[in-house]
Amino acid sequence: METLKDSEISGSSIHSRNTSQIDDAPTHNHDVENPSTLDNTTLDNEKETKDPNIVDWDGPDDPENPMNWPTTKKVSAIAIVSLITMLSPLASTMISPATASVMNDFDSSNETLGAFVTSVYLLGYSFGPLVIAPCSEQWGRAVVYNVCNFIFLVFNIACALAPNLNALIVFRVFAGIAASSPLTLGAGTIADMIPLEKRGLAMASWILGPLVGPTFGPLAGGYLAAAKGWRWIFWLISIIGGAVFVASMLFIRESYAYVILQRKANRLRKETGNLNLRSALDTGRTPQELFKFSIVRPLKMLFLSPIVFLLSLYMAIVYGYLYLLFTTFPRVFEIQYGFSVQSVGLTYLGTGVGSFIGLLFCGAVSDRAVKILTKQNGGIAKPEYRLPTMFVGAILVPIGLFLYGWTAEKKNHFMLPITGTAFLGAGLFCIFMPASTYLVDAYTIHAASVSAAATVFRSLLGALLPLAGNSMYNALGLGWGTSVLGFIAVVFMPMPLVFWMFGERIRKSRFTQVTF
Repeated sequence: METLKDSEISGSSIHSRNTSQIDDAPTHNHDVENPSTLDNTTLDNEKETKDPNIVDWDGPDDPENPMNWPTTKKVSAIAIVSLITMLSPLASTMISPATASVMNDFDSSNETLGAFVTSVYLLGYSFGPLVIAPCSEQWGRAVVYNVCNFIFLVFNIACALAPNLNALIVFRVFAGIAASSPLTLGAGTIADMIPLEKRGLAMASWILGPLVGPTFGPLAGGYLAAAKGWRWIFWLISIIGGAVFVASMLFIRESYAYVILQRKANRLRKETGNLNLRSALDTGRTPQELFKFSIVRPLKMLFLSPIVFLLSLYMAIVYGYLYLLFTTFPRVFEIQYGFSVQSVGLTYLGTGVGSFIGLLFCGAVSDRAVKILTKQNGGIAKPEYRLPTMFVGAILVPIGLFLYGWTAEKKNHFMLPITGTAFLGAGLFCIFMPASTYLVDAYTIHAASVSAAATVFRSLLGALLPLAGNSMYNALGLGWGTSVLGFIAVVFMPMPLVFWMFGERIRKSRFTQVTF
């Protein structure tokens, strides 16, 4: 049985049609993207010729299909996933304002090593998705969430008890690997249960975590470290992580169609004794072959699909800006504006407020734009219809960078550079949300793998760029140093237009039709 190319399957068609039709789906994209184009005769013929050994959903209203779950079940699952996604990046930067205390306790004065204590967590984000994505596509999302939540809890407790700096860094890497699970699987979980035309708002709530979490972490970390010491930062993360682990065990149920149907087929084989029964989504590969094939899928998608590579690169660059600017906050607000160590944490809220404004804007516009554009296109939805809000983000990011850099350089009122970070936060959200949703809409079946590809790329830049931050700003100053980032952002401003005009053509080009 052949596996369809992801680009041939849109999010709306996967769940609006019986999964038994997927393997025999037409190879023309317009037929797959809009199942209404299949006439009744075609559907009747498919039903008549359906293999009786194929295990599929029990009709379009099958309660086992996550698309048919009750609203309360969907909301609770997405809420837990969003909470985990908020905690994960929160833990990445919470230690940042206490870096001086950590280095003092371990008798080290190496500034680069001090920055690495924070950014090494993101290296875990870079490696974790490469294993987490294939594991979830073979054994299911729920079990991977629960295992990773447990590992996250264990290694944060280890961080709190770390006997030396080297041990702390190693424990942070493993905590980061486990913490990458919601960033890798969240988009796929949402795609499992929410149809394309309603997916925008759910995606917005999930994407809020990676952008707002890093802004609130330093605020809480600064005050907690001053009051209780830096080790209590990890104890607090562990307490919250323990509560989240229990909640995920109780409320997250398996939502990946491949795994649900595979389990159903296994159950029916035992009950009926018919060993020929197989899932409608069975690829014909053994579990070992499937895992070997799946483990390289994120990298194949990243480097062999221009769509995935360019959007991941764009998200990686703007995400790197966020962490790079965070390295300048102590020198700007503590040294230049005289803020206390605790009060510096408040300056991170500018990015958080901007991200929240971006959430409101994208949540209000995204799904509405998709519905309008789909109606204008004769009822055929396309992933490109997610892109209009990205045009706004592409403009806001360079505005925020230039405003932050030069108002800080000229020592204007401290609210002006904070306003610049708010523009940046709003711009980041308006880029992340449509880009992430676009990738999920275009590669729905392997949403976990495509999310892993994007996460690996952006986490590498998020981890490595801050290490060069001090050197760059020492050489160029705040104004020109941030302007370098702003000029790069200006170069990328046409990116949404390129995808709007040529995205569909690139996806359907025979040169980019790679089987993942």
